[in-house]
Amino acid sequence: MPAPLRPPPIVDPVVLARFPFLPQAEQWIKELREQNEVDLDSLVNADWLEEARTRGTVRMLESIVHDKGIDADSRMDIHTDYGQMVEGLGYYYTMFVVCASLDERLLKRWVEGEATRADNLLSTTSDSELFDMIARTYLSDLRRHDPPQGESGTPHLHSSRARAGDDRSWEIPLADFVELAPRITGSYWRLTNRPVSAGWVLMNGTAREDSQGRLSRLIKERIRVQLIARCQANISRMDEQVTAMLAEPVGRIVAELQTQRGSEVQVTAAEKGDWPPCMLVAITELNAGENVNHAGRRFLANMSRALGLPPEQCAGFFVGAPDYNENTTNYQVAQIYEAEYTPEKCDTLALNNRCPVASGLIEDSLCRREWLTHPLKYVRARQRTRQRDAQVVVEQDAPEAVPDGAEEAGSGAADGAEAHRMAD
Repeated sequence: MPAPLRPPPIVDPVVLARFPFLPQAEQWIKELREQNEVDLDSLVNADWLEEARTRGTVRMLESIVHDKGIDADSRMDIHTDYGQMVEGLGYYYTMFVVCASLDERLLKRWVEGEATRADNLLSTTSDSELFDMIARTYLSDLRRHDPPQGESGTPHLHSSRARAGDDRSWEIPLADFVELAPRITGSYWRLTNRPVSAGWVLMNGTAREDSQGRLSRLIKERIRVQLIARCQANISRMDEQVTAMLAEPVGRIVAELQTQRGSEVQVTAAEKGDWPPCMLVAITELNAGENVNHAGRRFLANMSRALGLPPEQCAGFFVGAPDYNENTTNYQVAQIYEAEYTPEKCDTLALNNRCPVASGLIEDSLCRREWLTHPLKYVRARQRTRQRDAQVVVEQDAPEAVPDGAEEAGSGAADGAEAHRMAD
């Protein structure tokens, strides 16, 4: 891979807060966590980190949905220590949640949004030193093209940026172009249409976009590749306990996306075999014509929403109820889906006689784990186990793919110790 083995150092926290996906930002985020004593539990639950979680969630939704475009600018004042912390930890939280979803489609949509945000920022910056530094993070080299005497560059009608007095086109090594350009459609990106000289490809501007914009588009592809690889590595280091700790925020983001885009975006990888026994028992009882109590019905609707199931499928669970009325059921399901309720915790279900394990109706060893306090944690733990089992079958000759320390959840290891190796 032509990308530099050692990217240029970037220590300016303003730059790192604006571009938290940079590889140079990993150490900065690690230092933020250490300085503020942030572990996985506090990242997910601490009240004082609520603004970071909110910022991360907004950023995540923009990246995944991006039907109104990507907001490249931060809503925080990243020139302050607090704003930098919110941006850095908000991004870190976002990556945790996306990885814990174990959903490749969700991951790729998030990565696409982050890469598009980077493209927007880089193509519009007038800071030539900043652009050069970030470009050298993702490309093996680059240089300015000096046209022959009397030759002018291609005019670009839609450039609204000042270029610090240098409007020359960029050139990049052939190896970088050959690796990244095939991922982009359009005649411009065919090697036969690019001027090449002594192993350098000219990234000249067009009538629609200047050279910096063209190069930013190419860098976007490298960012996409690196982010996907980083997320896949993170997922491989997550165990059942870590994914369970993040089950509730994953459920909230899945439900929010389901509400915003309906069935257009299917973002849950949960199969029926992943569903918790409290949900399956409620469905079974309704199918048998039993009168499930109000708490059980509300939980079933809330859980369906959190799993990203369409309202029609949720309403179908109630067809066998003895008091079933189609119009009433559809209305009540719609109300719950719009209200954005979080599914009830295990203690609440047990209190309302809706936990089949606590009542002795069935036995499930996973439900007996000390850390399993919410049905969504059950779902994510099952997903992680299923995914890991599938990897074992496919990669029998590659045992090193399972990282050291990925012990079974509940083994007594400190909460979050595995997860904090994600971005280190």
